[in-house]
Amino acid sequence: MAASVKGNSSRLSMAMERTGQWVFSQEIPTDVVVVVGEANFSLHKFMLVAKSNYIRKLMMESKEPDLTRIDLSDIPGGPEIFEKAAKFCYGVNFEITVHNVAALRCAAEHLQMTDKYCDNNLAGRTEDFLSQVALTSLSGAVVVLKSCQELLPMAEHLRIVQRSVDVASSKACSESNFPSRSPPNWWTEELSILGIDFFGKIITAMKQRGAKAFTVSSALITYTERSLRDLVRDHSGNGTKSSDPGGDSELRIQQRELLELIVALLPSEKAALPINFLCCLLRSAIFLQASSTKCKNELEKRISAILEHVTVDDLLVLSFTYDGERLFDLESVRRIISGFAEKEKSVAVFNAGDFGEHCSTAMQRVAKTVDAYLGEIATFTDLSISKFNGIANLVPKAARKVDDDLYRAVDIYLKAHPNLDEIEREKVCSVLDPLKLSYEARVHASQNKRLPVQIVLHALYYDQLKLRSGVDDSSTGPDAVATRTQLQTDVTLIRENEALRSELMKMKMYISDIKKTNGRGTSSSTPAKGEPSSKRPTFFSSVSKKLGKLNPFRHGSKDTSNIEEGGVDLTKPRRRRFSIS
Repeated sequence: MAASVKGNSSRLSMAMERTGQWVFSQEIPTDVVVVVGEANFSLHKFMLVAKSNYIRKLMMESKEPDLTRIDLSDIPGGPEIFEKAAKFCYGVNFEITVHNVAALRCAAEHLQMTDKYCDNNLAGRTEDFLSQVALTSLSGAVVVLKSCQELLPMAEHLRIVQRSVDVASSKACSESNFPSRSPPNWWTEELSILGIDFFGKIITAMKQRGAKAFTVSSALITYTERSLRDLVRDHSGNGTKSSDPGGDSELRIQQRELLELIVALLPSEKAALPINFLCCLLRSAIFLQASSTKCKNELEKRISAILEHVTVDDLLVLSFTYDGERLFDLESVRRIISGFAEKEKSVAVFNAGDFGEHCSTAMQRVAKTVDAYLGEIATFTDLSISKFNGIANLVPKAARKVDDDLYRAVDIYLKAHPNLDEIEREKVCSVLDPLKLSYEARVHASQNKRLPVQIVLHALYYDQLKLRSGVDDSSTGPDAVATRTQLQTDVTLIRENEALRSELMKMKMYISDIKKTNGRGTSSSTPAKGEPSSKRPTFFSSVSKKLGKLNPFRHGSKDTSNIEEGGVDLTKPRRRRFSIS
């Protein structure tokens, strides 16, 4: 800061020294001091009054009988421009350029140095230069427009801004169609030196002139890459750390406002911009915590509209911080995929199709991209099961001909999260359809210790059904549906059989314990001879009777359900079965 102040002081002293050289050469003592900021100019009243109606009025309206000091600190352009205006009053030559012509024109207007007051005055000279030199080329118009940034609102009042915008937009449209130099998009670099307000005026004017969406997009991309270089062009984030969430620093606030204005200028055609550029813009909006919901929504809709052309790398751009250390909020990715799926569903319904059974080629391509994307983000430990499954379930089941890519993503997730219990692993695997795995994937799944038992059983049993039925692995259609139904039925029966076997085993163990208890009780307390035995039915006898009722031979010769315990003659010889040898 001190260096800049020192530089300004040196320039002012040099300007006053130069002014003194051509003023004192008149050999007439100066009689007025003009103050412009920190600079003082000793001049002659009669020379200034001859060209400036504003200074003449100050002299006439002054209450002082002899005005010796005039303050012109509010003159457009400051001391340097006033020096040139003073030289014009003295008839000293100076150079008018595209860099100072706008400021000189505004200063001439401020000092009322117009042709109405004096012929061939400064206002007329600068107007001639604007129309004949500065505003005849794209480069000149852009430089003039840039210089107007510090001359508002007078530059707009004099229509310097509007004239520059008209010339720049016209020349840009012409160059985009018929380039006059190499590289063909040189004109986009010229426009990128402007502030966003003036750049936006040119883009709007180009649209009104019928510029193609590709032409407008080219200018926007170049401007964005230059003005937001550390966020868009330099994917490393220029040293941006994951701990820096954008914040409310002055720089981040300026970048946020700039980004929102750039998004507002995007052409209406959804496919006019490259997908990777849109993804970079959306990541910047997430990083900068764009306050305008419209900004993020607009970018998400544009990406969703052309999602079939998105690569895994494009989606990863949205998902990670600039240093790649952690995941962003994945809600934007979820909304993008969901929007595309809803659009495809609407198209299918409109065409009287069934979205649940048949999906377009675009939807199938998106499904492969999403599965590969899940495999990339599955390694991050902070990715929850709900977010993983939420993204996987956005893709319709019918869009996946095989689930091999999804199985790979699930396996990577389970490997990266080894502490999941059986229920949590089943939740992760719920997005899979084991019947849609290829033979190689099923072989891998049958040996994968990370998978829950249910998935392994599905894979093994499905192969057994195929071998038993002789169905080819690539079969589809009704055979596959019948196999699926049969598998589901058989799995249900297996579960029921396992439950029944478990219950029978429990009952057998319980009965065995009762027998042992009754055996010990009988040996210790035998009733006296001749006493009637008052027997009470035991649990074993009651269970035996109940099981006897289920005897399929109840009404045949082997039905023993009606035989009393004391009614069997143990001394009666057993009937033997004789065989004829």
